[in-house]
Amino acid sequence: MKKIKVIAVKDSYKYYNGVLNMGLNISGNSTIRKAAGKGVGFNREKLVELLLAMCAAISILAIILITVFIFAKGFPLIFKTGLSDFLLEMKWSPSRGSFGIATMFIGSIIITLLSLLWAVPLSITVAIFMAEVAPRRVGKILGSLVELLAGIPSVIYGFFGLIVIVPFIRNNLGGNGFSVLAGALVLGVMILPTIINISRDSILAVPGEYKEGSLALGASHYQSIRRVILPAARSGIITAVVLGMGRAIGETMAVVMVTGNSTIIPDGPLSPVRTMTSNIVLEMGYAVGDHQAALFATGAVLFIFIVILNLMLTIAAKDGYNASK
Repeated sequence: MKKIKVIAVKDSYKYYNGVLNMGLNISGNSTIRKAAGKGVGFNREKLVELLLAMCAAISILAIILITVFIFAKGFPLIFKTGLSDFLLEMKWSPSRGSFGIATMFIGSIIITLLSLLWAVPLSITVAIFMAEVAPRRVGKILGSLVELLAGIPSVIYGFFGLIVIVPFIRNNLGGNGFSVLAGALVLGVMILPTIINISRDSILAVPGEYKEGSLALGASHYQSIRRVILPAARSGIITAVVLGMGRAIGETMAVVMVTGNSTIIPDGPLSPVRTMTSNIVLEMGYAVGDHQAALFATGAVLFIFIVILNLMLTIAAKDGYNASK
């Protein structure tokens, strides 16, 4: 019996030694493989970083080149006519040397503000419903529909406005139908997806503890939405509105198709109007000399206006973040 026990102990000892050596070999091999893998991964990471840096540099370079090109083409005419005459003169007649864009600048602002006037409340209401009121499945379906709405080309919106909205205004409200109101309605529909999606994401990003704390203090669901969730999501909602405004003021084809394109200051919602973007797309095809330079100058003014909107967006986002801290 003792011999059998000694043999068993020796065999067990040999077995465990073999297992231990095997484990050391496996761990050693895996360590070597990991080290080799790290070397390969390091090179790949460097390559990916280089590609990303090149893409970012190309994007920045493209923006710089576009900016320089527009300003180089447009600013000489602004210096020639004078900034005040270019921005404040009411008469646009390039063949006679008149390059005032005041009517088109005012028209762009009016159409943009009117579209925001009805689209912003509706968008925020829909975003609240999707994020806080509707069942999750219904919210997902509505989100898919809104995203589908965002993918429709602008010319389709313009065609819808030309076939449906313009005749409706002509037959029921008066005028020829091509008007500020038609442009505001079409633009409002076009900016709905932008404002709804960003506002909904901002509301969903509010920590759940805020709502739970409000409900625990005795507030109702809708009181919590109004006094807790919406103030916490304020910066995101402001971002949505500003981005929607930028989309509206930069839209071209849909506006061209429904506004009448008259270079006058509209005296009412049923009057025709021409925006800055419409003026560029309508006349660039045959413009030469100072006429072409004036269109580039109009684009430069529009570019500066969009930059100001982006700065407002950045400031609003920072203020909202500081207020929520």
